[in-house]
Amino acid sequence: MSRTIFDTPIISPLLRQCSRLGLRLFGWRTEGETPTVKKAVLIAAPHTSNWDLPVMLAVAFVFHVKLYWVGKHTLFHWPLGGFLRWMGGVAFNRSGAQNLVAKTAEIFQQKEELILAIAPEGTRAKVRYWKTGFYYIAQQAGVPIVMSFCDFSRKMAGVGPTFLPTGDLEADMQKIQAFYAPFRGKRQEQTGTVAIESK
Repeated sequence: MSRTIFDTPIISPLLRQCSRLGLRLFGWRTEGETPTVKKAVLIAAPHTSNWDLPVMLAVAFVFHVKLYWVGKHTLFHWPLGGFLRWMGGVAFNRSGAQNLVAKTAEIFQQKEELILAIAPEGTRAKVRYWKTGFYYIAQQAGVPIVMSFCDFSRKMAGVGPTFLPTGDLEADMQKIQAFYAPFRGKRQEQTGTVAIESK
C-alpha cells in the first residue's frame, strides 16, 4: 500500500507530538500498549459519531501504529478520495460481503505488515448486532484481532488484548462483549450491545 500520514517524513513525527498534546488538552487519557504483531484486524468500537475517527487516528499516532481503516466507498470520490487514502483510508463497498472477506484476507496474505481497523457496528446509528466480517477476515487471513476502544464517557482510549480467533464465534464474541461492556461512544444512546444474531 502507498505511503500514508503515519509514515510521511516530517509530518508524521510532528502529528505524533500534536496528537499527544491534543488528547491531553481535551482531557483524554490513553491506556494499553502498542501491539507487537505486524498484521492484525483492529476492532474500532464503539462507533457512534464522526469524532471517533480523529480520536482513533490520534491514538494510533500515540501508540506508533501505522493504521489503515475502512470507510464507505462513496467517501473516496474526488475531491477527498486521495486525501482519505493518505490518511490510511481503504474504500469499503458493503455489497457482496462474502467476496469482501475473501478479498481482504488475500490482501493480508500479500502484505508483510497491515493493521486494519474495522468498526463492527458498520454505522454510527445504533445497531442490535455487530457485523461479523471483521472476525471472518481475521480467521481466513490467519491474523489476530486487536481490541481497541474509544470511551467518551471517561475520555479514555487505547489498545486492549490481542487474540487469535478460535473458530468458535459465539465463545469469542462473549469475550469481546465482556471487554467492551464498560465503554460508551460519544452518543451514548447509540452505543449498541456487542452481540451476534441468533440463528
